[in-house]
Amino acid sequence: MANNDDKYKGYRGPGKAKLVEQGVEVWSDVEAKTTRGNFRGIILPRSETADDIHIVLKIASGYNVGLRADTVLEMKQVGYRAANYKIPEKAFPFDPKKPKVKLFGTGGTIASRLDYRTGAVIPAFSPGELYGSVPELADICNLETEKLFGVFSENMGPEQYITLAKNIGKAIEEGYQGVVIGHGTDTMHHTAAALSFMVQNSPIPIVMVGSQRSSDRPSSDAARNLIHSVYTAAHSDIAEVMVCMFGPTSDQYNLLHRGTRVRKMHSSYRSTFRTLSDIPLARVQNGKIETFQKDYRRRRFDCKADVKAVFDDRVAIVYYYPNMKPDIIESLIDNGYKGIIIAGTGLGHVNKPLYSVLGRATQMGLHVYMTVQTMYGFVQMYVYETGRELMQLGVIPAANLLPEVAYIKLGWALGQSQDQEEVKKIMLTPISHDITEREPYNGYQILQGGIPEVDEMMSRLWK
Repeated sequence: MANNDDKYKGYRGPGKAKLVEQGVEVWSDVEAKTTRGNFRGIILPRSETADDIHIVLKIASGYNVGLRADTVLEMKQVGYRAANYKIPEKAFPFDPKKPKVKLFGTGGTIASRLDYRTGAVIPAFSPGELYGSVPELADICNLETEKLFGVFSENMGPEQYITLAKNIGKAIEEGYQGVVIGHGTDTMHHTAAALSFMVQNSPIPIVMVGSQRSSDRPSSDAARNLIHSVYTAAHSDIAEVMVCMFGPTSDQYNLLHRGTRVRKMHSSYRSTFRTLSDIPLARVQNGKIETFQKDYRRRRFDCKADVKAVFDDRVAIVYYYPNMKPDIIESLIDNGYKGIIIAGTGLGHVNKPLYSVLGRATQMGLHVYMTVQTMYGFVQMYVYETGRELMQLGVIPAANLLPEVAYIKLGWALGQSQDQEEVKKIMLTPISHDITEREPYNGYQILQGGIPEVDEMMSRLWK
């Protein structure tokens, strides 16, 4: 049983009073009767910053529920299970016949456990920890790890992009057969775009991976994502920057998405990442990689890549909305920004009140590009009067660059040159399929080509 200090760890006020009243404590396995129903679970500790009116249970599904203390009628202890979330560590076995893969960590919780005593995430990152957590990795490759950062993905930015790109270039020079980057999912598509531009002509796969569900939950996608991403890095013939995440919400397979055509599309689904205006590169399932596309860079056996790790952070992305006022653009001009990406409506439009300030921006040498907030489709500024007038003001249509990809590409372009024509050339020259000649009929998300459940459905409809 817990000692006196741990009995009510983190609880105070009404929450602690209820535990004392019911004769239960932290780590008690309880059956709770409340005014809102009956629950069964383990009482978890609370952090010092949590409120004092809830009691938190971890239920059998792996999810946590909070019970308001004033709704609890009875708590009966049926067991006691103090959690031990220490990650087992075993020596990662070396096999000279297996490829050598480098895993860079940036702070994502791809293989970790939640320490409910402190509320902190315990990372599993050394080769031994990863082997202890996901022993299947030893069947795939010889894995080496290096932690570059320990930040949430919302704190990733140009400094991290540049450091990551340089370290990937170094790993390529050192002869690794593949690189994996563990990354938080929220901004993974931004980093994937940055690496697609900064590390070009790679001879090996560069695979980004994360997890939507923490490893302490039964529904976690962490282990499967890690296994499939490491397998891709070690054995795939696709030598590009890719994102490897769940295809469907079930544990069937992962999809490989190009770093310039992928986006996080759902806040919580495990199948959150989708290729936009194209189809995924491949499917990974049970030690097999099935490619959907033929036009991709193949693995080579040299140790050379073109690393251009530069970025000018004086770039902004502006999501247009009805009745937007000119002061939004004026503030960017006044604060010394050099580039603006606009996510416009429809085919690439904004309202007339913005015309004069956009004209002033381009006259002052700012680089202004138009994308579409629809995500799918091309900017077509020749169709309507609005688009033609904006082009006359110096706004440049950016084909079918995704808004976030255009933002990353403009920062990267400005890191190389401030010349209008040179930047325009860089922006409108396709790199890693960030701009495509056309969008395939099955590139729309609902008809995502190559996905088995979609193919099955379409085979019944299209006869």
